[in-house]
Amino acid sequence: MSDLRGSLRVRAVAVVAAGSAVAAGLGVRAFGGGEFAKCAGDALYTVLVYVLVVFVAPLVRPARAAVVAAALSWAVEFFQITGVPDELGRRSTLARLALGSTFNPPDLFWYLVGAAAAYAAHRVLRPGKAVAPRWQRM
Repeated sequence: MSDLRGSLRVRAVAVVAAGSAVAAGLGVRAFGGGEFAKCAGDALYTVLVYVLVVFVAPLVRPARAAVVAAALSWAVEFFQITGVPDELGRRSTLARLALGSTFNPPDLFWYLVGAAAAYAAHRVLRPGKAVAPRWQRM
């Protein structure tokens, strides 16, 4: 029963984190501008993917979640080379937001930044998984 409660708590936090990532992404685009907004949006996209990975698999380790989030973000970016996301984005705002439109190699770096930031936050916030530093365990 405690595992179930823990999973539900992790999923609840993931929902709040997803909402925060979306709000931050929309805020950066609305109030920021230029290259900063683009790079921050790319990183926040991967943060959102990371949070969705945690929602689906609440017991996932932070490193695995980061790798999966970065890989999915990269897959979407490379999918843009086909032109399919651009075509879908012309018909649907949701598709445009989820899939983007044009391949841009620098985005790959910012996806890694987002995965690293989400990993770091997850390590800090992960309940019950804190390990004392080695010098304290001696």
